[in-house]
Amino acid sequence: MKFASVLSALTFGSVAYGHCIFQKVSVNGVDQGQLKGVRAPSSNNPIQNVNDAGMACNNAIQYKDSNIINIPAGARVGAWWGHVIGGPQVANDPDNPIAPSHKGPVSVYLAKVDNAASTSTSGLKWFKIAEDGLTNNNGQWGVDRMIQNQGWQYFNFPTCVAPGQYLMRAELLALHSAYSQGGAQFYVGCAQINVQSSGTSTGTDLVSFPGAYQPNDSSIVISIYNGTVPNNNGRPYKVPGPAPLQCPAGQPSYTSTSTTSTYTTTTTTQQQPQPTAPANGAVLYGQCGGSGWTGPTTCQQGKCTAVNDWYSQCTP
Repeated sequence: MKFASVLSALTFGSVAYGHCIFQKVSVNGVDQGQLKGVRAPSSNNPIQNVNDAGMACNNAIQYKDSNIINIPAGARVGAWWGHVIGGPQVANDPDNPIAPSHKGPVSVYLAKVDNAASTSTSGLKWFKIAEDGLTNNNGQWGVDRMIQNQGWQYFNFPTCVAPGQYLMRAELLALHSAYSQGGAQFYVGCAQINVQSSGTSTGTDLVSFPGAYQPNDSSIVISIYNGTVPNNNGRPYKVPGPAPLQCPAGQPSYTSTSTTSTYTTTTTTQQQPQPTAPANGAVLYGQCGGSGWTGPTTCQQGKCTAVNDWYSQCTP
């Protein structure tokens, strides 16, 4: 798919300030390419109902190809998030990869499939392989570390995962307005991968999406603020869902000696054009104010409502 066609298809009326989209994968430091082997929507709006069918890989998937990304077991893997397709929405975009007010954890799940390029998400069973929540000693969240890594959510791929094809689900959970049910914001997307491994595990603690989370889960309906400081009042935070897969000690990792791949495509990074911002204020549920906010302060729909000192949002 030509990048120009991605931009021409993008409808900025559906794009919100402060939000993000999962768009590409890196394997051992090699960028696999923009939208290569990744299922992505054009909208960066979150899912706020845990029973939404889009909790698997998101809704209205617009960008999907037949590429499948090879990942050796034990590899250092990155999932890249950007504010809109291509990254920044405007020059010096303060909300790329996501608004810094959107504190919360990040997670990665796998679902074993026969063909990652053609499978649907209905009925799949998922297991978690990585998570990054709250570090209490410095009050940093997984989202903070992703922002520091310029949009890359890094994790070590478990060495014991069985070979074969999987959907890899990246999840970012923003908790800045999660003080009431339906306030938490889920950003999700999936990559099509082939695991190169001598492992045998196809997961433990299998869950379904939707179904893995409950609307009143204490990790989802929560006020993370101590005054205006989003450190969960100094308390530990449990990332929702099952614990990540734990491999047996001494499990060998897979080492590939091949210099070519049946599945992966270009590994060079494309120059990302900078889309223009929508006119006439922020969209519904977009950010419209807060401490340090330099974006729009009016709303295309609804009114600008203060959630806390860090964040105001356009609400109906």
